[in-house]
Parts: sequence; C-alpha cells; structure tokens
Amino acid sequence: MSVLKITGLGKSYGIETIFKDVSFEIRSGERIGLVGANGAGKTTLLKCIMNTEEPDAGSVKVTDSSVIGYLRQDFDYTSSTLRQEMEEAWKDVLYCKDKMENLARELEKNKDDQELIKAYGKAQTRFEFLGGYDYEAETMKILTGLGFTKEDLDRDIFSFSGGQKVRINLAAAFVRHPDFLLLDEPTNHLDMEMLEWLEEFLCSYKGGILMISHDRFFLDRAATGIIELEHKKIRTFRGGYTRYLKTKKEQDAAYEKAYEKQQEHIKETEAYIRKYKAGIKSKQARGRQSQLDRLVRLEKPKHLKTLDFHFKKVDDSGEKVLDMTDVKAAYGEKTIFENLEIHIRKGERVGLIGANGVGKTTLLKLITKEEKQKHGIIRLGSNVKVGYYSQEQDELNPQSTVLNQVRDMFDYGEEKARNILGMFLFKGDDVFKEISLLSGGEKARLSLLCLFLKNPNFLVLDEPTNHLDIPTREIMEDALEAFGGTSIIVSHDRYFLDKVTTRILEMEKGKVTEYLGNYTYYKEKKKDLLAFNADRNGKLVEAKEKKAEVTHKSKDVKIEKQTAPAKGDLLKLEKTEMEINRLEATMKMYDMQLGSGMTNYEEIAEQYTDIKNKLQKLYVKWEELAEETGN
Repeated sequence: MSVLKITGLGKSYGIETIFKDVSFEIRSGERIGLVGANGAGKTTLLKCIMNTEEPDAGSVKVTDSSVIGYLRQDFDYTSSTLRQEMEEAWKDVLYCKDKMENLARELEKNKDDQELIKAYGKAQTRFEFLGGYDYEAETMKILTGLGFTKEDLDRDIFSFSGGQKVRINLAAAFVRHPDFLLLDEPTNHLDMEMLEWLEEFLCSYKGGILMISHDRFFLDRAATGIIELEHKKIRTFRGGYTRYLKTKKEQDAAYEKAYEKQQEHIKETEAYIRKYKAGIKSKQARGRQSQLDRLVRLEKPKHLKTLDFHFKKVDDSGEKVLDMTDVKAAYGEKTIFENLEIHIRKGERVGLIGANGVGKTTLLKLITKEEKQKHGIIRLGSNVKVGYYSQEQDELNPQSTVLNQVRDMFDYGEEKARNILGMFLFKGDDVFKEISLLSGGEKARLSLLCLFLKNPNFLVLDEPTNHLDIPTREIMEDALEAFGGTSIIVSHDRYFLDKVTTRILEMEKGKVTEYLGNYTYYKEKKKDLLAFNADRNGKLVEAKEKKAEVTHKSKDVKIEKQTAPAKGDLLKLEKTEMEINRLEATMKMYDMQLGSGMTNYEEIAEQYTDIKNKLQKLYVKWEELAEETGN
C-alpha cells in the first residue's frame, strides 16, 4: 500500500532553485534513504512533505488514514520530564483513559444508566483500538531499547545530554508505531549499541520510511532503496548504499560515454554541413541540419565540487608514538577509567570505540594535554607533533570570520588564505561569514582545514566525520589512508572505521580491549568471544549445579545445622572464577591470533601453552573451593 506519493515537486528561494520535478512513491515496508551533499535540499524536501514549507510546484499525497512520525531535530521541549514527553505522544489515549475513568465514577453512582454504559463501552472500544492497554509497555519497550531505564522517567528532561535528547526524540517518533516515518539524520549522537538497536527496529518496522542519512553502514543495513538528490534532481536506486554506489558509477559512466559519443556525432555532422551547405550536396546538408535541430541533446555531465584535501608529507616521528601506562581519569568520586595501558606505534591508524560516556573524549584530551593528567604515565615519542580535531571545534573563534580565522592562526596574507579556503569550498563571499553563523558541516570543514595547515604527524581525531556529507567523508578517508603519520580516531562511523583503521581499541567498563584489524574484524572477533564466554559460563553453571545436588534419603532423617562457609573462602572462590574468566578470554584472543598468520607465532604459542597449564590448575582449585563452600 502506498503511504506517500510525491508528484512534480519543486522549490526555490528567490532565484535559486533548490529542486525541481521531484516525483517518487513510498509503500508500506519500504525503507528509503535520502542522500546528497550538504546543501542539496534534503531537509527542505522533508519540510515540504511535512507541510512546514510550501512547495512552489507539485503535490504531496499522504494516505488519508496514515499516521506520520517525524524525528525532530530541536530540543525545545514543553514537558518537564521524560514521562511527560512520552505522554505527549499518547495524548488521545490518555484523553480516552480519563474519559473512561470519569464514566466509571458516574456508573458507580448510577449502575443501571444505559446511556452511561453505552458511552463507557464506546470509550473502551476506542481506548483498545488506540492501543491504550499496551501504551505503558510499548513506551518502556522503546525507551529500554534506546538505553533508558524506569528511573529516567521522572528525570528533568533538560538534565539529559545532547545524545540522550536525540534518543528521546527517536522514542517520541517511534512509540505510536506510525504508518510512515520521516527521519532526519537518525544516527546522530548514537553509540554503536544504539545504532544496532535502531537498525534492528527499523528493519522490523511494517510502515514506510524516508530517512536522510550520511551513515553508509546504516544505509547498507537498514535501507531497501536510495533516493539521491543531486544537481536539483532526484534519481532512485534499489538496495542499500553499496549497491547504490555501484549502480550510480555504472550509470554515470554509461551517460558520460553516451554524451561523448553524441558530441562526436554533432561535431562530425556540423563539419559536414559547413563543408557542403553551398555545394552540390547542399540538400543533404540541409537534411542533416534538420536532424541536428530535432536531436534531443544530452546535458553535459555535472560533477560535484569536492574538497581538495590531502595531507602534506610529514616529518618522521620516532617508532614509539604514544605510551600510556596505569592511566586513570575521574570526575569527583566517579572513576571513568583506571589502570589504562595503550601503546601506539608509528604508522598505525587506531580506532577508539565504546558506548557514550565511557571516556573516549576524556582519553583524547589527556593525550593532547587539553585535560591535566593526574595519575599514571602518558609519554609521546620523539619528534611527535600532535594535531587535535575536537568535535566541539574549540579552536574556532565564533566572533571571527572564516577568512580571519585562517589569517590569524597561520599569519597568511589575504590572497594565500583565500586560495587555501577555496580548496575547502569556501569561495566568494563565503569567506566573510561569521563563524557563529556557519552550519555544522561548514565548521567541520574549517576545522579540518586548520588541522591540515598545522601539518602534524600524529592525528588525534574526535568524531571527525560528524556533520560531513558522504562525498567529504570519502575524501577524508582517502586522505587518512595516504597520510604518512600516525592517528588515533574516535568515531561511530562504522564504514569510515572499516576503511581507515588498522587496529581497534574498545573501551568498556573502564578497560581497553585490543582487536588487530578494522571494524568488521572487531565485530567478528567480538561475536566469537561472546559465544566462547557464553559456552564457558554454561559449563561453569552446569558444574555448580552438579555440586549443589543433595540426596535426601528420608524425610525423617534429622539434618544437622551446617556452619556457613567462611567469608574468606567465598572471596577466594570469587577471585578464582574471575581469574578463570580473564585467562579464558586471553586464551581465546591467542586462538584468534594463531589463526591469523601472525609473524610472532612461536612467542604466542608459548604464551598460549603457559595459560592453558595455568587454567588446568585453576579448574582444580575452583572445584576444591566449590566443595568447601557448598557452591
């Protein structure tokens, strides 16, 4: 069933055309990704669909019975708590509930009033139809999936972080299971776990979806089709992002070939006409002129203007770029992480991942000395020059202009500064814009330019792809792959991490785990490790259950009072179990490394055997302690 039909839609601001002749249809079960460069008009198109902007031409038709869910981008809440914000989505249900309660009170006084009974039955039917009996469970199901707890329901809504507020907006859009969803950058500010939850939720969603996104991994997982808005027009493609990219390249190559062939034909025909228009073959020349006049000429292929971005040759650093030992970070009494140990060597591109709030940005600020180190050792290697990209763009002066920012930071003349800014798509009057008025994408480009001009050999990047469109992300990926230095990168962009990183560090519960590959490698090994631990835990539980079995020979036998196990014995048992967990996880990692063709095979094999022997002894010790404590 069609839930949205767009026909001949057009929109302009003054003399500038944003898009024209836009026509497409979305049916139930279709999940369409809307892609295009920043400024192409994607959000404007969504506003026209939502009727918050008036199109200049064409029509938007939404099925009469369809309920639309829209992911808002602002945080201008009128509610005081999360509970109240969620109740806003259920206003009609709560109105119906109040009506039923009022009628029930009236019926207590007038039990035989047929009009009241009829009214109550009608209200109850409506309440059930609207999902009233499930609204609290549905609300908690969505909120729990997005990382909230029951305790959060009565929190002041303005006490939540920016990322949490994005999730609140997602919950408000999803909670009523609308027929059609309009999502503008739904993956912004979500960590990996939330991204995966969102993908699973959308893939099981029964309605139609139109979603703007620059997250290519997300589009591959969640989209069934792609609409590209480019050069004021749209093109539609089947499948996710990877299939779209392949098809687009094939179509563009075929179009360029057809255009070149037509241009060649036109030139040959025009040469023939010039040669014979006044001679014996003038009739044929006039015929060919008529053919040219009737020819539907192909437009010259247009190419997006992109950044001219590549890092210059950098000075060599020492082999040891960064060594961190026993590093701790805390805010007040809350420990963020401790006993942290990280070593980065020259040429590595390290991805740093983990849930929001685990301390990734704090770690980068300690490396760059943006925050004071209070515990442990952080040592940069010889000739290491750090370049820090902050997701808050702290180095930019909001009161300055784009041009003055570059001139003041690097002492450039106006002509040189303007030439460099042009490489990053700041042209004409754009250079006189005040930084506080720039879009997120423009600020990101300016911050990248400043980083580029510092010419560091150790890049410390905090969410560098935020606010960047797909073409700019691809250019940045190429630049980082060709970069001659070293980098550590915090990012939730899984596609970016897959292409750029050579090693993944996962921060979790105050600790760091290393994976010797890109994001896909990390996911595979993480899955193997979780399966291994689940299997091992199952065996431990089974062993405990066998130990706990007690045979009662007779109900008449008097059971003597047993002495409770000593606290020290229980602690020993717990420590032994923890040591078994740690060694088994390490053993699993060595299993993976032995199978990956490592060059230090003999060293790893020796360590593997040593751990295996230790584990055998610990298993025996655990069984003895389990017997002593009755566990």
